[in-house]
Amino acid sequence: MLINLSNHPYKYWLEGQIMIAKREFGEVIDLPFPDINPEAKPAGIKAAAEKYTEKIIRLSEKYNDTNKPFAVHLMGEMTFSFALVSMLLKKDIRCVASTTERITEQKDTRKISEFRFVRFRDYKLL
Repeated sequence: MLINLSNHPYKYWLEGQIMIAKREFGEVIDLPFPDINPEAKPAGIKAAAEKYTEKIIRLSEKYNDTNKPFAVHLMGEMTFSFALVSMLLKKDIRCVASTTERITEQKDTRKISEFRFVRFRDYKLL
């Protein structure tokens, strides 16, 4: 199972990302990314990350088939993501990010960018 914790719901992913997610993880469940106040202090970020760690643990217990890989796809506000990934990795919960290729086209005075999914990459403490 893959928990998608991002601002991009699974139903809007491109076909290639859906195909790889299903192949690697089976089921995908959306967990909406929290609104992180840009004025939040470190204690608030930590509290939000702790809350989401507990949510993820509960979801994993409820939905995860232990015979299938389990991970959290985490993309969003950087300080919250860093705090949450750190907490989840300490609990041996795999975290992945989606990688993309940027295709940029110049049209008149505008740049148009398209992002194409490439793969899921593990967050790891080195």
